[in-house]
Amino acid sequence: MRFLTHSLTHSGGREQNQDACQCAVADRIACWVLADGLGGHGGGEEAARLATDAVMQAFQSHAECSPSALLTYIELARQAVAARQEERPELGGMRTTLVVLASDMEKALWAHVGDSRLYYFAQGRLARQTRDHSVPQAMVDARQLKPSQIRLHEDRNRLLRSIGGREEVRATIEENPAPIRTGDSFLLCTDGFWEYVTETAMEMDLAKSVDPCEWLRFMEQRIRRTATPDQDNYTAIAIFVGN
Repeated sequence: MRFLTHSLTHSGGREQNQDACQCAVADRIACWVLADGLGGHGGGEEAARLATDAVMQAFQSHAECSPSALLTYIELARQAVAARQEERPELGGMRTTLVVLASDMEKALWAHVGDSRLYYFAQGRLARQTRDHSVPQAMVDARQLKPSQIRLHEDRNRLLRSIGGREEVRATIEENPAPIRTGDSFLLCTDGFWEYVTETAMEMDLAKSVDPCEWLRFMEQRIRRTATPDQDNYTAIAIFVGN
């Protein structure tokens, strides 16, 4: 079994791209990480870079596909951002979302903080997805809002959890490993991406794609057709499970 991976990142209608993403393979275990930075004057960009760098360094030092490993990777990302904030007080307000996926070629586990998402497609159909740590998602949980209304809600960008500062990281960990098979797929993406691509559209574009690069290209075309001139940065990682 092997993984085919492709990624894209774009500043959208903004001057600066505050998203980041990386991937690596060590000891037959693969890891992918994606972040969406928050904060002005370059702080968001730095927070996202520090967080993804920390996850990759921790993974390459101790590659493991387990809930405890994912928690460790995320905590080290928090420490990296917090340390920079101690060095540079003017960056005290910077924050970042984070989503991490790990797989040992037999199963997959993931964790996230914020509203960057992971979607798992089993044989072309959406099987699982992360739930945002945001005000609109909390309203959905309270049955005050329909899931389909999150994308257009006025408080969509109000996060309840993020990485930054000395606050304890409250990550959501997928405790039930997903047994993966050839033909399965994953999508990690920031809110600037999923805002314009519905889950139904993801499935439709996946069905006609021969590789992850083509899948991302089809979805990016949707973004460019519908996005506003001031659209947010958008970043995504697409993964195909192959023979």
